[in-house]
Amino acid sequence: MRTSPSTCSVDAPSFRAGRKRETVADEGLRVLSVGFGRLIDVSRFRLQPTRAQEAALLEHCGHARYVWNLAVEQHAHWQPGRKTAPGFAEQCRQLTQARAEFAWLRGGSIIVQQQALKDFAQAMANFFGKTHRKPTWRKRGQGEGFRIVAVKPGDVRRVSRNVGEVRIPKVGWVRFRWSRPVGDEVRSYRVTRDRAGRWHVAFAALPEPVPAPGSGEVVGVDRGVAVSAALSTGELLNAPTLRGAEKTRLLRLQRKLARAKRGSNRRGRVKAAIAKLKAREADRRKDWVEKTSTGLARRFDVIAVEDLKIGNMTRSAKGAVEAPGRNVRQKAGLNRGILAAGWGRLVERLEQKAPGRVQKIDPRYTSQTCNACKHLARQSRESQALFLCVACGHRAHADVNAAKNVRDTAAGHAVAARGGFGLPEPVNREPQRDLLLMG
Repeated sequence: MRTSPSTCSVDAPSFRAGRKRETVADEGLRVLSVGFGRLIDVSRFRLQPTRAQEAALLEHCGHARYVWNLAVEQHAHWQPGRKTAPGFAEQCRQLTQARAEFAWLRGGSIIVQQQALKDFAQAMANFFGKTHRKPTWRKRGQGEGFRIVAVKPGDVRRVSRNVGEVRIPKVGWVRFRWSRPVGDEVRSYRVTRDRAGRWHVAFAALPEPVPAPGSGEVVGVDRGVAVSAALSTGELLNAPTLRGAEKTRLLRLQRKLARAKRGSNRRGRVKAAIAKLKAREADRRKDWVEKTSTGLARRFDVIAVEDLKIGNMTRSAKGAVEAPGRNVRQKAGLNRGILAAGWGRLVERLEQKAPGRVQKIDPRYTSQTCNACKHLARQSRESQALFLCVACGHRAHADVNAAKNVRDTAAGHAVAARGGFGLPEPVNREPQRDLLLMG
C-alpha cells in the first residue's frame, strides 16, 4: 500500500506506511552511526523511565527506524539511468502526506520522524564524502534511539540533587540521573537505548578544555595490547576488562547462546545477559579513558602519541574465496585486543580535552630504536616487554622505551626517522656529543 500517486515517482518508491502498527512499534533505530559518536560536545545521562514511558519511547524508536528504512529503500531503488532518489525536502513532503493518510503514523511525533530523515540525509552526505559507509537497514534492538530538536529552556529541569527531568514529545516528563551540570542553552538532545536495555539522554554542550599546567613538560604515550598505554615517565596503564569470574560466565553464556534456538525466549534471555556483561566492560573502559585523558591533559603541556591507523590494523584477515587469509583466528584475537585497549577513544578524548597540545608521531622504528644511544636494531626487541640494546646494552621496558622515543620526537629529536624506508636511503641521526668535542 502506497501513498497517493501525486507523491510517487516512477523512478523512486514513495513512503509505504501500510505496515501493521504492532510490527513497527517494536523496531529499533541505530542512531550512533550518523556522526553521533564523533560529536565532541555531548554529555550523556542515564534515563529512568517508567514502564509506560519506556513503551512510548520504544514506539518513538520504532517510528524513527521505520522512516529510516523507507529512506534506505528509496535510495536502494535507484539505478544508473533513473532519476535521483528524493532528497530530504521531498521526503518530508511525502512523510506529511503519509501521516495524513495513516493514523498510526500520525500518532507519533513529527519531530522524531523528520529527524530520522535528517539523520539519513547526513549519513548519505558522509557516505559521498567518503568518511562513513553507506547507510543500511536498521534492526530491532540494535542501537535504538531518536533525536529531538527545538528544545525550549523549560524542557530540562532539576528536581533534586541527583535527579533531573526532560520533556519528551508524546511521552511527558522523564527522569534522569543528574550526574553533572547541564548547559543552560540546550537546543537538542538524543535518546538512546543500548543492548543491555539501558536508556540514556545526551544533551549538546560546550565543555571547557582542560587547562595546561604551563610547566613545559612533554610526555610520550605508547599504546599496546599487553599494556594499554605506556608513558615515557615509566608508568604502565591498563584498561580494565572483565574479571575472571565474569569472563568465565561470559564464556558459559556464549556456549549457551550457540545451543539456543533462534527466535526462542531462552535465546533472548541469554543475549540480554551477554549484553549486560559487554556493557559493563565498555563502561569500565570508557571510565578509564576519561580519567586517563584528563590526568594527562592536566599534568603535561604536550602529549605525543603514535599516529596509528587503527582501522587498517584491525581489518579482518580472512581474505576471499580465491585468496583465503592466513592465521585468521590469531588476527581476530589481536583485533579484539586492540579494540579492548581503547586506542582510538583515548586519543580522541585527548584531542578534545587538550586541543592543540596533542602531537601525532610517525610510529616507524619507535619500538626498535634505543632511547639511550639511538641505535636501530630489530634484535634489540628481546620480547614483548623487554628491550635490550645490542649496541650499548641499555635495558628497559620495551613499551616505555618506545614512549620515550615518541616523546623525544615530539620534542624535536629525530630518533624515529633513522633508516627511512630502506637501507639505500640516508641515515638521519642525532649529532654525537663525543664527535662534536673531537672536532
